[in-house]
Amino acid sequence: MAKFKGMVVVNTERCKGCNLCVVACPTHVLALQKREVNDKGYHYAYMETPDDCIGCASCGFVCPDGCITVYKVKTQE
Repeated sequence: MAKFKGMVVVNTERCKGCNLCVVACPTHVLALQKREVNDKGYHYAYMETPDDCIGCASCGFVCPDGCITVYKVKTQE
């Protein structure tokens, strides 16, 4: 049976660091970058623990600026 893994791509230049995606993630994959900022001065979201992503797309649904794209990747197992 095929297994799926999720992959979140954040448009870091559009992200305003509102933290909604971080709170919405059921597996605590996302976090806000602590040290780096984008060109607008915001701490942007990133995948802190990418191996835990299940591809549920909750983060993408709550993003008010449409900065998040979620992919499901088929894994070999």
